[in-house]
Amino acid sequence: MDYSKTLNLPQTEFPMRANLPEREPKMIDFWNEQKIYEKKIAKNKGNTKFILHDGPPYANGNIHIGTSLNKILKDIIIKYKSLHGFNAPYVPGWDTHGLPIEHAAIKILGLNRHELNPLDLRRECKQYALKCLDMQREDFKRLGVAGDWENPYVTLYPEYEAKQIEVFGEMAKKGYIYKGLKSVYWCTSCETALAEAEIEYAEKKSHSIYVKFPLIDDKGHLPVGISHENVYAVIWTTTPWTMPANVAICVHPDIEYAWVQVGTEIYLLATELIEAVVNANSLGEYTILATMKGADIEGMAFSHPFFDRQSPIILGDHVTLEAGTGCVHTAPGHGQEDFEVGMKYGLPVINPVDPTGKFTAEGGKFEGLTIADANVPVIKELAALGLLLGKSTIKHQYAHCWRCKNPVIYRATEQWFASVEGFRTEALKAIAEEVKWIPSWGEDRIHNMVADRHDWCISRQRVWGVPIPIFYCTKCNEHIINDTTIDAVKELFRREGSDAWWAKTAGEILPESFSCPHCGHKEFRKETDIMDVWFDSGSSHAAVLEQRNELEWPADMYLEGSDQHRGWFQSSLLTSVATRGQAPYKSVLTHGFVVDGEGRKMSKSIGNVIYPQEVIKQYGADVLRLWVASADYKADIRISNDILKQLSEVYRKIRNTFRYILGNLHDFNPDTDKISYEQLLEIDRWALMRLEQVRAKVTQAYEEYEFHLLYHTVHNFCAVDLSSIYLDILKDRVYTAAPTSVERRAAQTAMYEILNTLVTLVAPVLTFTADEVWQYMPKEKGRPESVQLANWPMPQPKYLDTVLEIKWAKLLEMRGEITKALETARRSKVIGHSLDAAVTLYAAGEELDALTVVKDDLSTLLIVSNVTLSDKFEEAPGDAFRAENMQLAVAVAPAQGVKCERCWIYSPTVNQDKEHLALCQRCAAVVKNM
Repeated sequence: MDYSKTLNLPQTEFPMRANLPEREPKMIDFWNEQKIYEKKIAKNKGNTKFILHDGPPYANGNIHIGTSLNKILKDIIIKYKSLHGFNAPYVPGWDTHGLPIEHAAIKILGLNRHELNPLDLRRECKQYALKCLDMQREDFKRLGVAGDWENPYVTLYPEYEAKQIEVFGEMAKKGYIYKGLKSVYWCTSCETALAEAEIEYAEKKSHSIYVKFPLIDDKGHLPVGISHENVYAVIWTTTPWTMPANVAICVHPDIEYAWVQVGTEIYLLATELIEAVVNANSLGEYTILATMKGADIEGMAFSHPFFDRQSPIILGDHVTLEAGTGCVHTAPGHGQEDFEVGMKYGLPVINPVDPTGKFTAEGGKFEGLTIADANVPVIKELAALGLLLGKSTIKHQYAHCWRCKNPVIYRATEQWFASVEGFRTEALKAIAEEVKWIPSWGEDRIHNMVADRHDWCISRQRVWGVPIPIFYCTKCNEHIINDTTIDAVKELFRREGSDAWWAKTAGEILPESFSCPHCGHKEFRKETDIMDVWFDSGSSHAAVLEQRNELEWPADMYLEGSDQHRGWFQSSLLTSVATRGQAPYKSVLTHGFVVDGEGRKMSKSIGNVIYPQEVIKQYGADVLRLWVASADYKADIRISNDILKQLSEVYRKIRNTFRYILGNLHDFNPDTDKISYEQLLEIDRWALMRLEQVRAKVTQAYEEYEFHLLYHTVHNFCAVDLSSIYLDILKDRVYTAAPTSVERRAAQTAMYEILNTLVTLVAPVLTFTADEVWQYMPKEKGRPESVQLANWPMPQPKYLDTVLEIKWAKLLEMRGEITKALETARRSKVIGHSLDAAVTLYAAGEELDALTVVKDDLSTLLIVSNVTLSDKFEEAPGDAFRAENMQLAVAVAPAQGVKCERCWIYSPTVNQDKEHLALCQRCAAVVKNM
């Protein structure tokens, strides 16, 4: 007889091979067909809301691995909150204005942007942005991210633009918006002003020159005994092209300066920097003629090296001794600090560079040259005039445009600004008192940025964006913004979108009766600049949270990369505090950047870029989601093919745990076959105790957003507690006991509870696999069609048994040592399978006491055929295995008797039953009853 057919072997249709790349899209179809997201929202309707407001990704190409990390983190949190009963809708959004999209559209059209009709260019930009939006939307869905994908918020939608105009108007009404001439970051490639948030730093090789400015008038400050001839102030600069804009030399009032004679010339230098300047320029011997504080030389006049104008000595606290000469070349047209100190002294603001970075006529003989091409001619001009003290090159960190990646400059132009100084105190208070920062260092980071910020340059000299809603009177040229103009523009945009700004004249936009509040004139022109895209996205709290019924203001959480402390986190905070006096979020979670396995930044040139689409194609989205959960997102997150391969093995272990449990529940009906907790065997109660500990630890990890802790907890539970201990010990009982016996039903009851809880615990992370498991689980009455519609597992305090925990901790510790002895015997060919073994345990002390309590169950616990327990620890054979730090020795020998064909245990009772000679008495009794 084939006794294998009488075994309760695992039976399941749940596939061994995950085949996630093919299986996951079918699960997405199931979610869509069954409207799982909509049912989830309906299920929790009326409950407390949890709003995670989506920071809009830029609609410019496919998603990358960093975007995947961000979206998966958000999805994990929202799915956990939803399972916990929160009304947690997810409204995705997209940022659709700005330079990259405009550049892409120009490239598609193949034309010069200055020759394009603005409406034609904007139409192309819109089409490109929406095309990219659709691509990204499908990518996000493929990640398993659930949300209201058919109704996202998009910054180019008319209702969004109208609300943005309203936010701008509120800030203007409170006096926070103004126009002024300032030296701001300028990208000559993009031909527009930039805000600090749009600047990134990269290494750049620059010219390094020391320039002599001849003394014209000492104003009586030159020390006695020093001749007026051949006296120079020496400056140092890494931007020779800015020399035509020089109007002054700045010194620090408290720094000591020296008059240094080198040969026949005398140089003004900071005393502490003399050696550095002399060495850098190989000047040789020198003599210090006199010293004085910077404050004592204020007003001395020196001559510009090659223009007929003076460069006076002025005082500034920004002068340092970190590099240079202590005498700072000052060009208000090309430096923020230069501009500020220049305003203090009433200096002219010379800006001889046009928007493209070419010198205008104000640049003299350098007219027509780009700033890059002008560096060498400027140096040659200085050398020809005998005013170049020295030159070299330097590699340093330099400001670059975050979009085109080219170096930027400072350029003094008239721009529109938001005065952060007007509400900085309130913003800093909100940062400190209203928001929880995760991790906590995020608070210091954004606090320092806001504390140091004076103004926010919000105007851009481009076409693709929301226009700055300002009108100018054609008679008095005053700018106009008030409730009437804002309401007119807002309602126009709500009806027709911001294209109307270019399609209509000022007269068509404003009410017929409107007149200039300054002079009464009735003809106007429109501002041509658009708003900074950070103002676009920074208005989302008003345009989205306040406008959609399913959401609420402020949001419970904003979640983005650490670069957003100077980006979206900050622009949202500033617009919110300025208009509403409060932060738009209750908490802010920040994650690091994705780097390769060696910690390097991803780069196509290095060839270390990991694309999410390729990961999904090879492993499936759930492995990518497992990677997100496994990493401590507070720092930079590593990813590589080796890391993904390791994670796929972890995934396989978790999946196989589910598969094994499902297989052993094939004949289990939870509604009729469950038995009470009191009827469970001790090992079953131990497993449920561990389950409750895991449930609590995983729940805490979700609550505290420590996803890597839940990853390690679940992995350890599946690999050790279940696979290596509980399920391994359980095999004899679930395979060989009578199908409906209390012993087997006890095991199935415990396994069902483990499965039911575990599948819910991992559902926010392994979103596809959890729902796949859910479909194969025994159907309990009232079970929803998706795990996403389930409830979070409730605490089960009755599972926590301290006495049981202590007892089994000791037993399992000894089991680990005994398993080592069995493995040694297996390698030595003493036994094959562990059931081939008969084990003699020699024990004393607490080890003997613990083993004696479970003496009758030791063979099951150790998965061997026979166990003999001896209290003669001191008499253990010399070749017995001795456990570390225990009074326990283990002797392993081949089991005696005959192997039962059904349970594989060697037993003296085999051949005793006449009907089933090949079976032990236990198996024979079970088979007869079957």
